[in-house]
Amino acid sequence: MPDLLVSLYSTQLADLKRKADDVSVSIRPALPPELHLVVNWVRENFSENWASEVAIAFTRQPVACLIAVDGGKLKGFACYDTTARGFFGPTGVDRQARGKGIGLALFSACLQAMKTLGHAYAFIGDAGPVDFYAGTAGAIVIPAPDKGIYEGMLRSMPK
Repeated sequence: MPDLLVSLYSTQLADLKRKADDVSVSIRPALPPELHLVVNWVRENFSENWASEVAIAFTRQPVACLIAVDGGKLKGFACYDTTARGFFGPTGVDRQARGKGIGLALFSACLQAMKTLGHAYAFIGDAGPVDFYAGTAGAIVIPAPDKGIYEGMLRSMPK
């Protein structure tokens, strides 16, 4: 999967934010006492590798993990500045909550947080849904002859 680049000054981000504002879940930074809950949830629903990245997000100041909460339940997460500064991800939404715009809202909130922190661009490493990122934020593929930062990385099996 390719790496992508998103301009945090793109006019498309205003449209993305408007769509994200219509999502009916609370998107907020995770709190340090929630570390064990969020990391365990990511480990159980996604992978050990992603859980490791989430743990790193909690070491950032401010915490670089945003969570989606609905009715006191964790529905999704999105991180930035974990594997490398300027990187968006990992991100995931509970299987039963997909298709409700939660991923879009988390993506939008992370890009806004990154812009506020002074980033001009966001990188999406080893991006899965390329068409989603291109359509919602104008992400473009970074032409590179290698696989990027994740090449040769040890990986756990997805759940």
